[in-house]
Amino acid sequence: MRKVSGLQVLTFLCLLALAVAVALSANYLLFGALALGDFRGVFMTATGGVLCYLTVILVFRLFCGVFPLPEGDIAAGSTAEFRYHVYLLFFLIVFYPVMFSMILPVPLMRIFYQLLGARLGPNTYPGGVVMDPPFVTIGSNTIVGQGALIVPHVIEGSRLAHRRINIGNDVTIGGRAVVLSGCSIGDGATVAIGAVVSKGTVIGAGEVWGGIPARRLAQVAVTDQPVTKVTG
Repeated sequence: MRKVSGLQVLTFLCLLALAVAVALSANYLLFGALALGDFRGVFMTATGGVLCYLTVILVFRLFCGVFPLPEGDIAAGSTAEFRYHVYLLFFLIVFYPVMFSMILPVPLMRIFYQLLGARLGPNTYPGGVVMDPPFVTIGSNTIVGQGALIVPHVIEGSRLAHRRINIGNDVTIGGRAVVLSGCSIGDGATVAIGAVVSKGTVIGAGEVWGGIPARRLAQVAVTDQPVTKVTG
């Protein structure tokens, strides 16, 4: 893992301070004149906290829009590495506590991931953790089971990279399964509970994969026909 420099930390803290300042100012302008009586302190604290978090997300998205992270390997000492470490600090300090605690109900986690840049189709609900949401695309009617991990980044010693993960429609990712960077999962496929899908794996439509590392176990027609086991 590469070291985060002091300048990168300072950049993150400046962006965070900007977001908090904007949120608190907006909170005062929107609600400061309301006659709230004895509940004023509680109400202003609650609305201020919500606005702060939403504004941090907005600043994060603006940062990613102006300084987008490239897909692929990130060279040491490059401007892309600088951007990545600022991006990483947003997750380590602000977003991971929500993602890993699962403090929000699953329907709200869907909105949370969309706000962070994930592309989620209709009726798709991530019950697990979607890391690096800007690099994840999931189709419609797909379930990411409780405790599953979608991991688009690669951190291996000094190597650092991102590879997009594409998951189709009507896919089931079992609980505690792990899908690693660069994977593509076709429509109607199933990844079994606890499976680990290796980097760059391509899972075809209707295929059932399981194990560590995951391998193809069966083929199911996308039209929900009975399972045809793969022999040999």
